[in-house]
Amino acid sequence: MPSGFSHLGDRVRRHFGDSLSPDDAYLSYHDIRLTKLDVDSIKYDWLTDNAIAFWEEYLEREELSQFPKAQIVLLRPSMSFMLMNTPDPLTLKEVLPNFSFTTHIFLPINDNRDVSQAEGGSHWSLLLVSIIDGVSFHYDSLSPSNDIEARNTSAKLEILLGKKFRFIHIDDAPQQENGSDCGIFVCLLMRHLLLKRLLRADASKKISMSMKEQHVNAQEGRKMMMKIIDGFRKEGERRRSCVICYLPFQGMQH
Repeated sequence: MPSGFSHLGDRVRRHFGDSLSPDDAYLSYHDIRLTKLDVDSIKYDWLTDNAIAFWEEYLEREELSQFPKAQIVLLRPSMSFMLMNTPDPLTLKEVLPNFSFTTHIFLPINDNRDVSQAEGGSHWSLLLVSIIDGVSFHYDSLSPSNDIEARNTSAKLEILLGKKFRFIHIDDAPQQENGSDCGIFVCLLMRHLLLKRLLRADASKKISMSMKEQHVNAQEGRKMMMKIIDGFRKEGERRRSCVICYLPFQGMQH
């Protein structure tokens, strides 16, 4: 193989190879850099903040973008955590999105109360705040584990937005069967509520936020997320291969 191809090919293999360390990049997707640690968590563990942030970025880019009139915010886990733990939510106005025209906010809720500990906590749940209806819906797959955290976050939003919210704990939210699927439940419920309840709802009918008879298959959810991630990764490899194909041979005479 010509040396120009060899060296570049080696770099590509090192970047995308299977022998990645936990902090090595597995995929760069717009504003998200997924590491091998994040990907491993999606495959078979408790989801990292960054894994959930990737899912939100994906839903925004691939799904929400098809509805330009929608005013729905998918708040990142770090921002939700910051909001939940701040003494004064008004101090966060500069760093949080502008909610002036927002109708709904999705917030991943974590039970970590130690602001000095990154990636802390042991449980995820989902808070969906309908600003237009003045209601906070809480979906907890290990009910009622995150009740206090969800209520606290909803109360902080009240202060931030100057609006009262009625808190509703969704009693029929699907329940996980182990101790590590909570983040997957958050991702799958977020996708279902966004696509099936909010974006494609009949505006003339009242939307039910109940999850009665809705089943969540966490294992299939993990496989779906990995299929999406590996699809983007292979597309990146294909583009890099195309770049290599167009590089001139070293020593080629013109």
